[in-house]
Amino acid sequence: MATDSAAPVRVAAIGAAPAKSSIRIIALLIGSITLVCFGYFYQGGGWNPNSRFDLLRAILDQHTLRIDAYHENTQDKAVYQGHYYSDKAPGLVLMAVPVAAALRPLLRVPGLDPQSLDGLVATAYLATVVVVALPTSLACIALFLIAWKLGSGLSGAVFAALAMGLATPVWPWATLLWSHALSGALLLFGFGCAVMLPDAASPRGRALWGLALGLAAGWATVTEYPAAPAAAILALFGLAQVWRDHRVAPWQTAAGIALGAAICLSVLLGYQRLAFGSALRPSYSYYGQGAFPWMQRGYMGLTYPRIDVAFKLLFGCKRGLILAAPVLGAAPFGLRMLARNPASRSAALAAGAIAVYFLLFNASFAVWTGSASYGPRYMGACVPVLCVALAPVWDRAQHRLRLLLAVLAGCGALFSLMAAATTPHPGETISCPLWQLIGPSFFTGQLSLTTTSVLTPAEEGLTHAHGAFNLGQLAGLRGLASLGPLLLFLAAATWGLARVYRASNPPPRAVSSSVG
Repeated sequence: MATDSAAPVRVAAIGAAPAKSSIRIIALLIGSITLVCFGYFYQGGGWNPNSRFDLLRAILDQHTLRIDAYHENTQDKAVYQGHYYSDKAPGLVLMAVPVAAALRPLLRVPGLDPQSLDGLVATAYLATVVVVALPTSLACIALFLIAWKLGSGLSGAVFAALAMGLATPVWPWATLLWSHALSGALLLFGFGCAVMLPDAASPRGRALWGLALGLAAGWATVTEYPAAPAAAILALFGLAQVWRDHRVAPWQTAAGIALGAAICLSVLLGYQRLAFGSALRPSYSYYGQGAFPWMQRGYMGLTYPRIDVAFKLLFGCKRGLILAAPVLGAAPFGLRMLARNPASRSAALAAGAIAVYFLLFNASFAVWTGSASYGPRYMGACVPVLCVALAPVWDRAQHRLRLLLAVLAGCGALFSLMAAATTPHPGETISCPLWQLIGPSFFTGQLSLTTTSVLTPAEEGLTHAHGAFNLGQLAGLRGLASLGPLLLFLAAATWGLARVYRASNPPPRAVSSSVG
């Protein structure tokens, strides 16, 4: 930022700062590690992913938004004038349409018919990798760069990025054709755009960063309706970044944000108008009679936050975020550290506000457990932004506290691996999925538990042969041995990351920022 109070404060230290080439290599390694971990698993079908895949097929094959030909494989559907539609926000599917269209000729290269059952499953898997796993891995890179920009040391930025991708439920969520990981990644991209705004040296630069912020936050809402308030928080954060500098008119930034948001809003309203005849009523307004009766409570299932539910969302055995990702228990301390620095205070307030909003939203929902889910998926979109706060905690921690943080992150990574390898959507009736289903199944080698496919019952028949798998199983490995290639890759990539880090030999540096 141009004002003196927000200028970067770097403490001189012996040695040179890491070269930009080292930063780029580390960022590439973070992205590669997380993308391989996400893409190693395919979770089969279920009501939620099937609803999205049905819409994808309807658009590609029948050039319609109606899923009449495929609706029997899901109950997550809306009904309007006797026709069936996906009940989900359309953002993820709209991103997947060009991806799936481009994949079809590529699938023919190895002799796979895209319209065959195997071809459809391959399309679902590859679309999940490109539209969910890839953006989430890019978000891990973005988090690394954001933490570095906010003044964290290199090790703290690496720790926060890998913790987000591997030590939280983001890992299993990123293996699903669900919206939570994608929406969270988009919100983090918007957060990063806001962080970069003060460095824009020209009105055009501020307008472009504002446009990028509006597009990222806006598309997060097109992907997942509840992201709208979080998107508004990011817009205010972006404006606050430039408003404090009296030599900079904020209107270019505001115009960019408004334009990006308007583009996304027009897509959403246009989709709703084409599907349901009304641009202003979301798809959740069109459930069939008797379907999901809890949606009739309050506003589409939302009433008011309940303290007991909020406690269960954080610490409960069924959906507790801290149980699934123990390292996130350090995030409030990191937010406090960021808030103490005037240069990063607004970033801390924005990240904290987004986390609190999603907690209150989830605690207000009638079915707060999210049905079949590992962790509190309705809070999922706040996790990437919240992980920004892990970097300053690591930076300021002494040896013993760093060891504790590493142990907590290691436990979260193990839990996430277990969920991704077995099932990230355990049944609603299981009171403690990690201990009652996921853990016992994992350690006895019972992996890829989901037998449901994205296919219709008529297509699947009675074979149940197109459910979940991991890449090791496709190679003929069974049980825990099927995870061997992934673990070998992780070992090699971790060794490479450590070598690059040691070669960069970063000196101690102050926790500071160039943003307001």
